[in-house]
Amino acid sequence: FVTEGLDRRCVVVLADLTDYESLLRILNEHDVSTVFHLAAQAIVTTANRGPLATWDSNVRGTYTLLEACRTGGGRIDRIVVASSDKAYGDHDELPYREDFALRASNPYDVSKACADMIARSYAVTYELPVAVTRLANVYGPGDLNWSRLIPDTTRALVRGERPVIRSDGTPERDYLYVEDAVDAYLAVAASLGRPELRGRAWNAGWAAPVSVREVVGKLIEISGRDVEPEIKGEGTPRGEIDRQFLDSTPIREMLGWEPRFELDRGLPITWEWYERRLKA
Repeated sequence: FVTEGLDRRCVVVLADLTDYESLLRILNEHDVSTVFHLAAQAIVTTANRGPLATWDSNVRGTYTLLEACRTGGGRIDRIVVASSDKAYGDHDELPYREDFALRASNPYDVSKACADMIARSYAVTYELPVAVTRLANVYGPGDLNWSRLIPDTTRALVRGERPVIRSDGTPERDYLYVEDAVDAYLAVAASLGRPELRGRAWNAGWAAPVSVREVVGKLIEISGRDVEPEIKGEGTPRGEIDRQFLDSTPIREMLGWEPRFELDRGLPITWEWYERRLKA
């Protein structure tokens, strides 16, 4: 945020997302009309180790913000709340469709499912202009959460180390480049001018599951390093789901959103950013 100069293009306000009075003040003082709620404790393993802070941030933070939007007296035209594909939990039928039940069972997944349902309840009960996004695994420049697969793998490769795979390499995910994620958020926000589209959830992904081992292999190839990954796990890590990918037909057909960055296009851009920043 700072190194790319984004802070110089924004009005930055510091506050606790669970502080209702601060949120009221911010929304009113800055005459906010559009809210993108992306704040969360976003790491699955962190949630497993200590769920209280995750629930406080992801659940309490969501309903506090929505209540401030409802009661603040300002004119909020649109609110987009970031849920997650993890909210679906484990389903035998794939890809996930938006009409699937939310069957989350682990702390992080449950926190996102709660936030998802709370947001949609505000649309139904109070006619708040809210919609929810359920995105695939977002990757790209700027992600400094080193416990995630792509940042951790690129950092190891820049250092000349063997990347570590904490599963057996077979779990599969749907990967969405950050610019495609931004386009999805903007498309959903624009849709909230239509009252009939408020209160719904939108999937956004490629519907193309890729294994952990394949992602790591692609990054090794891009880096030009002559290494093999170190596989330290067996099966799927505890608290995670083996296979997840999304049916994004509604957002494509109804809102005209299309992802533009296939993995073979997004990963080289991502690698270049990490290599440049980590060598600086």
